[in-house]
Amino acid sequence: MSGGAPKKAGIKPQGSQKNTQRTSSQQSAKGQLQAARSQLMVYARDLKQMLEQEEQKTQQLKKAHAQMLAYARDLKVALDAEQQKNSELEQAYTDTILRLARASRYKDEETGAHIERLSHYSQSLALAIGWDQSRARCLFAVAPMHDVGKIGVPDAVLGKQGPLTEEEWESIKQHPLLGASLLDGSTSPLLEMAKEVALTHHERWDGSGYPKGLKGTQIPITGRIVMLCDLYDALRSRRPYKPPFSHAKTCDIILNGNDRTKPTHFDPHLLEAFREMHQDFNGIYSTVAES
Repeated sequence: MSGGAPKKAGIKPQGSQKNTQRTSSQQSAKGQLQAARSQLMVYARDLKQMLEQEEQKTQQLKKAHAQMLAYARDLKVALDAEQQKNSELEQAYTDTILRLARASRYKDEETGAHIERLSHYSQSLALAIGWDQSRARCLFAVAPMHDVGKIGVPDAVLGKQGPLTEEEWESIKQHPLLGASLLDGSTSPLLEMAKEVALTHHERWDGSGYPKGLKGTQIPITGRIVMLCDLYDALRSRRPYKPPFSHAKTCDIILNGNDRTKPTHFDPHLLEAFREMHQDFNGIYSTVAES
């Protein structure tokens, strides 16, 4: 027999098993790293595509923003030009109103001071009931047009010193309609307001006015305001048939009435506003004196 114990067939040494396990583990880790790397490369590629797409969108948005800014600039230029045109047109309408008002004065007893005071009264009363400055300023501009229709009334009737006949009185009562027809057909808000005033400044809250016998809120607020203001100045002014009344007497007639004037002739809201701020009217009358 040869020396030494025989080796058992099929049994590997312990060290060899450990080496095999280590190699297998390393190969598995390497495979996992390669798989993770491949996945990261996919993610990186997708992220790059997404960033490129976002960059394209950003550039498109910047381009659209630049176009919008250009449109806005062009729109502002056009709007400024249109506003300038409208301003010039409204000024032309205002000039027309003043010239027509001046022409109507030549036909009647009204003076330039009366016309100016009426504008101030009307604006002051409008502000007292809550109108904004712009709207009140428009009423200031158109109030002088209230009697423009008297251009169409015969001189013999307007200048008559004695009592009017019924026929002559009916002729006088047509001047609101004549004034409205003169101002009709314009697209100007200013002339539209002037038309309202010309047509309705003799209407009364209780329906006893003319030319249409309108009642209450059927009468535009512009006409209601000018009616009260026109009466105040008529009472304060000298007429062939009456002396000028004091502020106190005029207020008493408007607020409490007399044989010709009744509180029911006026919009109650306007009457209360006048009661609170009537001294403003007195100040206007004193400031804008007859020349």
